[in-house]
Amino acid sequence: MIAKWIKFQVLDTERQDWTRGYDAARRYRDREDDLDVPYEHQEGAYPLGRWLSDQRRAYRAGTMNSTRAAELEELGMIWDTADAQFEENLAAARAYYREAGALAAPRHAVALDKPVGQWLTNLRRPGGLGKDPERAQRRAEQLTAIDPDWNPGQLGWTVDWQRHYVGLAALLNVGGALKDVQPGVTYRGDDIGRWVARQARDWARLNPEQQRRLGELGVRAATVRVRKAPVPAGTKTGAAKGSDAFTRGVAALRQYIQREGKTVVPREHTKVLVEAGSGTETAVRLGVWVSNQKSRRDRLDTTQLAALANLGLEWAA
Repeated sequence: MIAKWIKFQVLDTERQDWTRGYDAARRYRDREDDLDVPYEHQEGAYPLGRWLSDQRRAYRAGTMNSTRAAELEELGMIWDTADAQFEENLAAARAYYREAGALAAPRHAVALDKPVGQWLTNLRRPGGLGKDPERAQRRAEQLTAIDPDWNPGQLGWTVDWQRHYVGLAALLNVGGALKDVQPGVTYRGDDIGRWVARQARDWARLNPEQQRRLGELGVRAATVRVRKAPVPAGTKTGAAKGSDAFTRGVAALRQYIQREGKTVVPREHTKVLVEAGSGTETAVRLGVWVSNQKSRRDRLDTTQLAALANLGLEWAA
């Protein structure tokens, strides 16, 4: 009695499920002329894409009997496990796009229980789409079909920039006004208002396509205000003093890099700056100065940022 119960409750149930999956696969093949089924596809109410993925897993593990393997091969089963894994992640990418409106996912992003953010990061690396040129081209086309801008590095900007741009567009598309997108206004955890202010301030550093896209959303270069108040002769303003301190810091950092061959400065390091011509020596707390410039990056002007970037400081680029 126990054996019969196992047969009908377990073995027959498994057999019936396989038959339902096979019938769904046959209907799909008869309609589409292939078994290139997306992982998330349901044939009616049956999860055909997931079922086919399970069959590939059983085939790879050697637990599928030869009769079933032959029947699936007659339908045109795609056994390539690499492509099967890609299809599963592609399904997660589609789900993420439906939610976020872009594939500019941060690395920690997850969709359909898949680490889609890290997966997309890996694909964007050189050779990330695979060594086979035809396969790489096919995969790139599949990703482009979801989001034409899935790999913004090819356009000249970062994934982070693309995600903020899409966030701004989303805020405006729901009826928001650009003037209301101030620092502190966020979209999916990103501070879009602060980002917009930075784009306007650093407008000259954007490439023409970035400027065009932002211009369509109403973003313009920030207006530079010129101080017209007269300054008494022989008196240095706070800004001028700050400018002198910045110039000394850059000079000290340049000498440090030339001597040490690196841009990382220990916080406690002090550099004795020898000014050209006069030979005057000035002690510059270089480690603290570099740390301060990094923390107040948003308040540096484009000339100052360019000076730091030219010395190799990546955070200033």
